[in-house]
Order: sequence, then C-alpha cells, then structure tokens
Amino acid sequence: MTMRVLVVDDQELFRTGFRLILESEPDIEVVGEACDGVEAVTAARRLTPDVVVMDVRMPRLDGVAATARICAETAAKVLVLTMFDIDEYVYSALRAGASGFLLKDARRAELIGGVRVVAAGDALLAPSVTRRLIAEVAERARPHPEASAQLAGLTPRERDILRELAAGRSNTELAARLVVTEHTVKTHVSSVLSKLGLRDRAQAVVFAYESGMVARGDNQLPGGAR
Repeated sequence: MTMRVLVVDDQELFRTGFRLILESEPDIEVVGEACDGVEAVTAARRLTPDVVVMDVRMPRLDGVAATARICAETAAKVLVLTMFDIDEYVYSALRAGASGFLLKDARRAELIGGVRVVAAGDALLAPSVTRRLIAEVAERARPHPEASAQLAGLTPRERDILRELAAGRSNTELAARLVVTEHTVKTHVSSVLSKLGLRDRAQAVVFAYESGMVARGDNQLPGGAR
C-alpha cells in the first residue's frame, strides 16, 4: 500500500528536501506541498493524505493550529518536525492531535521510518524529545472529571498498560515489565485506545495525566529521568 504524504514547511528548501527523501521510497507518494498552515488545512481536505509532515513555526497559521484543524476534519495523521527538542510548541501540538515528533536534523532513515510508523497508527517521539515531552505533560496537564470517568471502562490490565504508556515505554519494554508477549501488548494497547476514543499512544500519554491515573513523579521515565 502506498502512503500518501503532504509536506508542510514555510521554507522551500526544506519542502524540496523532504519530498526528494520521501519519494525515493517505493511505498511513499508525496501528493502535495504547503507553505503555511492555511494552505496545509486546505490541501489536507482536498488531497486526503495519510500523513502530514508538519512544520510548527509558519506564517498566517502555525503548525499547532493547523494540526488541530486537520486532526478534527480529516483522517490524516500528523508528524511534527521541530528545530529544537525543547520547542515550546511540542506539547501544544500533542494536545492538538499530533501523532509524532522528529527533529528537523533527523537523518534520512529517521524521517522515512517516522512517516511509516505514524501511517501505521503508532506514535513516534524522537528519543531526545520523549523525556522532555512527558515532563511537560506532567507539568501542564490538569485533571478532567470526564476523563477520570472513562477509566471505569478499562480492565485492570488495561489500566496497567495505560500507566506504562504514560511513561513513554515501547511495546518491547511493556512486554518485559508486564511479563507478556509483544502481541498481547499490542492487543491491549489497541483496546485501550479504542475504549478511550484516542487516536494513538501519544494521546494516551496526555489522557493518563488528565484522567488523574498518574501524576507528576509517578512514573520512572526511559533513561532514568523523572
């Protein structure tokens, strides 16, 4: 199956570079480009891409606002590219519905792999972004009664899975910690996302904190950070 990609960046050199990299792969088709958020939303509606590779700092409409509109109005997944791993837009983009984050200086293979991961419905967080992002979620998220009420529909094992997702752990790490197979983990993760109406694992991180299931300092994050 060919993945349809829309590339959004206000710098033509970046758009051209991303297009050349992605179109070198037989299973990826770049169906369009946009130079700002307004064009991105219009193009996403018209071209129905599977993945939107989205810059955040753009004129007219920034990538966060564009991500929110695209996620609300289309089935496209958004892969955000940011210049810095502490970019202030990262948390906001996650809340807006972004499925993944990569740094703009990511290597060719990382960009291609990122598009494939996001297209498959998984969340992608650059290693240098993960700990910072989860720390930001823990710092900023405020409990919502509606989110807390949704937890009642989860089984005890699914609650365990959600706690581990909140720590940013991979399926391999989840399987090892819970002493189950990766296939079982994938089944539980899919069930959690379906029951809670979440798009992907990135959204599950935010939900875990907003539901009050986990709080700042509860989880040992990858790499030993808290």
